[in-house]
Amino acid sequence: MIAKRVIFEGRVQGVGFRYTTKDLARGFEVVGWVKNLPDGTVEMQAMGEKEELEDFLKEITEESAVSHHIQTVRTEAIPLLEGVRGFSIEK
Repeated sequence: MIAKRVIFEGRVQGVGFRYTTKDLARGFEVVGWVKNLPDGTVEMQAMGEKEELEDFLKEITEESAVSHHIQTVRTEAIPLLEGVRGFSIEK
């Protein structure tokens, strides 16, 4: 089990990015959340088995309907998320 913090940069706010990400999460065994940041980026924290999480990220960045809005993806390992169930959109 691993957890990652991902920052998506580009035209990722106002295009349904968070909703698409939440919808895609249903197809993977991952938990976490996604939210808009004040600087125009989107932050996601997600946890799952390594391969499952990598496939989820690949789906978002390469195959989703919003992938063309992403210019840069910054990813870092973080401690496992505690008490997180499901995948949500945070305010």
